[in-house]
Amino acid sequence: MTVSPNALTETDGDLMRFDKSAETIRRNSQWISGGVNSNFRLNIAPTPLVFESGEGPYLHDVDGNTLIDYYLGMGPMILGHKPKALVDAVKTQIDNGILFAGQTAVEAEAARLVCELVPSAERMRFGSSGSEVDQAAMRLARAATGRTLIVKFEGHYHGWFDNVLWSTAPAAGQGGDESAPTPVIGSKGQLPESADELVVLPWNDLAVLEARLAKGDIAAVIMEAAMCNQGAIQPADGYLEGVREACTKYGTILIFDEVITGFRLAPGGAQEKFGVLPDLCTFGKAIANGFPVAAIAGRADLMDMFTNAGVVHGGTYNAQPVAMAATVATLKSLTPALYDGIAENGNALIEGFREIFAREGVTAQVVGFPQVFHVALGLEQPARSYRDLTKMNKKAYVALTTALLQRGVRALERGAWFMSSTHDKAVVDATLDAMSGAVKALKADGTM
Repeated sequence: MTVSPNALTETDGDLMRFDKSAETIRRNSQWISGGVNSNFRLNIAPTPLVFESGEGPYLHDVDGNTLIDYYLGMGPMILGHKPKALVDAVKTQIDNGILFAGQTAVEAEAARLVCELVPSAERMRFGSSGSEVDQAAMRLARAATGRTLIVKFEGHYHGWFDNVLWSTAPAAGQGGDESAPTPVIGSKGQLPESADELVVLPWNDLAVLEARLAKGDIAAVIMEAAMCNQGAIQPADGYLEGVREACTKYGTILIFDEVITGFRLAPGGAQEKFGVLPDLCTFGKAIANGFPVAAIAGRADLMDMFTNAGVVHGGTYNAQPVAMAATVATLKSLTPALYDGIAENGNALIEGFREIFAREGVTAQVVGFPQVFHVALGLEQPARSYRDLTKMNKKAYVALTTALLQRGVRALERGAWFMSSTHDKAVVDATLDAMSGAVKALKADGTM
């Protein structure tokens, strides 16, 4: 399918409208709080959207619009929407059964594939969400070390539970001293004392982390090995290696949260790309291309504490057979050719955006990876840490994503762009046309 040229023109009469989505959200709000089932889908401009179907890189909404999708389900859809191999595998499994409260051959095959692909995965367990498996990783670390404190970093996201929803997106000035940030609460109703066992530090500052670990009381350091939830920031040269060495020296468990980077940056995730192995790692999103699957993996001695050391890990839907069939189909599809194709088209999109911004005189940074990158308006230099990102012109960027949506391109308002194997050259070219039109329109009305 191709995008209609009319979707990408600059006249108001040809811009897409979303009136039916807005009305559907209003109607559904009588049953669903806010009309959405996640706060991260709330308050999207011009309205949260309601969809009917999707295939490849496209989504079709209730207004009859066809949109090029760069949300990709907030990251999972690395194979695009409705890939045939996955759909066929899921249909076959449904015919065999849905949930058994027992073990299946398909979950063992999925586990074997995870352990073969992920460099640090000697053992693994499945879960249902990234938030959940991050909790399991921290529990293992505390059990293994006998310590309670966990280090997390400003701007890194490890789920919405009370004990980690701290300093994920604090406003400029909220966090206090940059070298010793004050934890910033993420939600009303969150227990303030849940931060008592948490230490918040700046990411990409090895000296600060080494000094804190030297006290010998940190159970685990948890981090996104590449900061993709905010900014698609790469680790500084030698940073991950230094963190690995310091954690080993001071008896601290190193956890890589690869919920976004896993199976996206490479078959083995960020740890494969950067060549640094954690003790434990967590996965979600791209592992099953849209099915609710997550995983925790790592050293056998740590993972086997679930079996022989009284550490509890459970879940009714862990390794649900239909989701496991989707996992197997997804992981078997992650070929070198697939990553090569995403890299080629992702890099073309990145370079195209840079050229458009330069040509139109818009100050912006387009950084990250071809599989997931970030667009930040108003930054003179690439961000190195979360605090650099607080200088972005967020208002202008929301206006940009709204203008893109009206021209048939759906992009996340936080700046992240996810690529799939179905975003080919034609899709990239159409996206660049939409970006060019959107930027020109916003320049003309003074928004940029």
